[in-house]
Amino acid sequence: MFKGRQFDRSVILLCVRWYLAYDLSLRNLEEMMAERGIEVDHATIHRWTVRYAPLLLEQFNLRKRAVTRRWHIDETYIKVRGRWTFLYRAIDSHGDTIEFWFSERCNLAAAKRFLNKALKRHGRPERIVIDGSQTNREAILSCDTTDRLPDRSRRQLKPIRILQNRYLNNRIEQDHRAIKRRVRPMLGFKSVDSARAILGGIEMVHMMRKGQATYAHNWQPSLADQFEQLVA
Repeated sequence: MFKGRQFDRSVILLCVRWYLAYDLSLRNLEEMMAERGIEVDHATIHRWTVRYAPLLLEQFNLRKRAVTRRWHIDETYIKVRGRWTFLYRAIDSHGDTIEFWFSERCNLAAAKRFLNKALKRHGRPERIVIDGSQTNREAILSCDTTDRLPDRSRRQLKPIRILQNRYLNNRIEQDHRAIKRRVRPMLGFKSVDSARAILGGIEMVHMMRKGQATYAHNWQPSLADQFEQLVA
C-alpha cells in the first residue's frame, strides 16, 4: 500500500488518522509535523488522505461486525465547492453505522442507489425508520420489490416494514452530529472526489470509535492500533 513513498508509513498513517479523527486543518498538521522535524506540505497530507482513506475503509469493512435488522435511514447536507450535496446514512437499532452514500443530488435515484448498496452488503432488514421523506419511502418500496423478485427460496419474504415518524428517527439525526462536527472545520470540500474519499474516512473513524470492527482475542484497540491493524 505504501510502496515507493518518500515518507515512512508511520508518518503517513499518523497524518491521515489525525486529519480524519480530530478538528485539525491541513495547515495545523503541517506545523505539527514541522515541530517533529518532518517537513511535509499540507497539500501532500491532503493527497495522502484522499488516496489512503478509501483503501483503509475497504480493509475496515472486512472486519466490520454484523448489524441488526432494524434500520434508521436519513440524509444530511455537506457543502462541496460552495453548494450543498447529500450524505445518505443508515444506522441500526444499536446505533452502529450500516452504510453511507455520498451523492451530488437528493432524489429517488440517489436514495435507491444507497439502499441497494445497503441491501447487497447487509441483507434485508425487518424494519426501516424514516422521517417524513416520501422519496425515501418510494425508494424502500421499489428496492424491496426488486430484492424479492429474484429470490428463489420457498419461504415467503415479508415486505420491509416502514415506520415514518420524524421523532422516531432522532437516533440517526443525533448520529449525524459526529460527522458534521468533523466536517465543519474543513469549511467545505473543493471537489466531489475528495469529499467522497474523506467522508468515507471520517465515517470509518466514527465506526472505529463505536467499536464496530472485530479483532483477535476480542480486544478493543485504540484508533492508532486499529489503523495499524488495517495495514498489517
